[in-house]
Amino acid sequence: MLSEAKRPSTANNAPRPRAPGFALYVHWPFCLSKCPYCDFNSHVRERVDEARWQRAYLAEIERTAAETPGRTVASIFFGGGTPSLMPPETAAAILERVRALWPAAPDVEITLEANPGASEAARFRAFREAGVNRLSIGVQALDDAALKFLGRKHAAAEALAAVERAAEIFPRYSFDLIYARPGQSVATWRDELARALARAGDHLSVYQLTIEPGTAFHTAHARGDFALPDEDTAADLYEATQEMLGAAGLAAYEISNHARSGGESRHNLAYWRYGDYAGIGPGAHGRLTLGEAKVATRQQRLPESWLAEVEAKGSGEAERTKLDRAERGREMLLMGLRLAEGIDRARFAEEAGVPVQDFVDARAAARLADAGLIEWTPQSLRATESGRQKLNAVLAALVRA
Repeated sequence: MLSEAKRPSTANNAPRPRAPGFALYVHWPFCLSKCPYCDFNSHVRERVDEARWQRAYLAEIERTAAETPGRTVASIFFGGGTPSLMPPETAAAILERVRALWPAAPDVEITLEANPGASEAARFRAFREAGVNRLSIGVQALDDAALKFLGRKHAAAEALAAVERAAEIFPRYSFDLIYARPGQSVATWRDELARALARAGDHLSVYQLTIEPGTAFHTAHARGDFALPDEDTAADLYEATQEMLGAAGLAAYEISNHARSGGESRHNLAYWRYGDYAGIGPGAHGRLTLGEAKVATRQQRLPESWLAEVEAKGSGEAERTKLDRAERGREMLLMGLRLAEGIDRARFAEEAGVPVQDFVDARAAARLADAGLIEWTPQSLRATESGRQKLNAVLAALVRA
């Protein structure tokens, strides 16, 4: 237990927050090529039977709806892979079926991830007509040499043209950038960020390059083909990012995501706030509250296996696990401390069955608070900006084994 000197105040006269809205994630697993840094469930295929895939998605949506009747869908996210390779007609059919089976929030957010290649950008308007109202574009860099290193097929000029086209067609759009690339300096990164900010809408995602097991970069990095910036340079690049985007009105609401007020990704907030979401498509994960239980679901990972299972059995689900209260608390900590707003203490108690101050390691929490890495408010536990920069260490200290 925390001592009275370190115990956070429990006074809270504010209204209880609503749980995050119900979200749907639809995974399109196909790409034109596999990027060397990517560890997502993406696959290259010469041919895709689009009619079979559309039928399978609709069948899986119907099965999920039967299990979650009456939920109000707050967000739908087409991820991948490269969903902009999906026929717009398939996206339209999925959205029509979703609206027929669940009520949708009046301001439902419908996001599709897209590559900025010219052939895909030419289809942006068709996706908008299908019902997509937010585009997320995988720009990754505004430097042609960096794009080549990252295995991207587009040039910087092509990426900027795609962003401008998205701004003309979609009410909301975002794009991604990757920093801490080999040889990158703070000065060149500031210049790249300035060009990005000149075209940014209400949201920008900025990720530090990491080397993930099982990727081509993992093998190349181990072989010594390239080196990442050292820890001090990476920290300087991070600080430059926070400074420039904050000054431009795009505050960091999550470790790698920046938005103007109201421009946050509602879908990703459903994950980070530990709301319910259904995962549909190969390898998709879900978290569903069913009665008093919360279950973790996972779909078959290999595209062909998922498709065969849906066609043969009516379900592509590979695994379902009931989460106990301790697991729910750990997951909520891991997700929620990524957010600048932190974890809502009332919702944490509902999920974990105990107050968050009794769930975390008390001595570690006191040390982290004294070091300025976490802070308590009557409503929340949050990692400070410094704490989010060192979040892996913060979580390792807080979360009991």
